[in-house]
Amino acid sequence: MARISPLMIAPPAIFAAFAIFAGVGMFRDDPDALPSARQGQPAPEVQLTELPGKTLFDDDTLRDGEVKLVNYWASWCAPCRVEHPNLEALAKEGIPIYGINYKDEPAKALAFLNELGDPYDAIGADKTGRMALNWGVYGVPETYVIAGDGTILLRFAGPVTKRVMDETIRPAIEAARQ
Repeated sequence: MARISPLMIAPPAIFAAFAIFAGVGMFRDDPDALPSARQGQPAPEVQLTELPGKTLFDDDTLRDGEVKLVNYWASWCAPCRVEHPNLEALAKEGIPIYGINYKDEPAKALAFLNELGDPYDAIGADKTGRMALNWGVYGVPETYVIAGDGTILLRFAGPVTKRVMDETIRPAIEAARQ
């Protein structure tokens, strides 16, 4: 009787494993969403430096009892420029937004805010990107919805567009307020 070599079984087994992983990835809720290991956990420690003339925030600010947004941005980031008017609209609605300027030069960050407006209740600089690593930031812009107790409720990677505001950010804020 002929014996089957294990090497003959390997290619179909590898293909079957690939097909299973691809199927799971394609049929999840939002295949384009980047997963967040921090969602549902307390926000990591705030370690920021001051931008000249701007109010700095700290850990206590994130745990003040109010639902808020934390937005990572940079002056060199084109999508940050696109999302900026939407952040200003959210700020005008009374939603507190705390900005984290990511790996940027202070003068360029301040020029960006002077040109486009400042939607942030307070802001700090993460010049080395160390705090962003602790938060799990992939790149800017990224926006987090933070519960009043400092728990990360939602992470959105990419620019906050009108559609994102209506379908993702506002529903998360409303759910957290109830």
